[in-house]
Amino acid sequence: MSKNEQKKKDDIDIVETDDEGTEVNKVKKLKEKLQKCLEERKEYLDGWQRMKADSINLKKEEEKKRKELAGFVKEDMLEQLLPVLDSFELAFNNKEAWERVDENWRKGVEYIHSQLCTVLKNYGLETIEPKDMMFDPHVHTSIGTVDTKNKNMEGMVIQVIQKGYVIEGRVIRTAQVKVGKYKE
Repeated sequence: MSKNEQKKKDDIDIVETDDEGTEVNKVKKLKEKLQKCLEERKEYLDGWQRMKADSINLKKEEEKKRKELAGFVKEDMLEQLLPVLDSFELAFNNKEAWERVDENWRKGVEYIHSQLCTVLKNYGLETIEPKDMMFDPHVHTSIGTVDTKNKNMEGMVIQVIQKGYVIEGRVIRTAQVKVGKYKE
């Protein structure tokens, strides 16, 4: 008997015989086939769910990496602009030379400086303001000491030589400072 004829027979008969002539219950066979199908379905469903979870995790990881990369690019760009800010500060700190410059030109340069500071602040750049704070090696670099007769100024930042900057809580440049050293 061909396989197709056997299938037709299986669809009609409830009881059939095996090769030895023993009757086999078709319902039992169908339950076994159903159980096998359910196990395969569960296996495929589990595999699909794992793949879907892996895909979601991969998307999250890629988004995290993209944000990290964008942060590094932003940080690098801001670091490259810090010397420009330093140049403005040097120009403004030389009061004698600054006052001799034409007032309209001076106001224009101050406006450009203000615009640059606004843009950098919008990108998350913050200035470290260490004056009169306790020296902290995480945000300050000591380039010298200043003698003080005030015992309370021991270890305090007395003078800021170069400003430091922070982006989103990360120090991108420490402030260069002089620290108080108590001397009687």
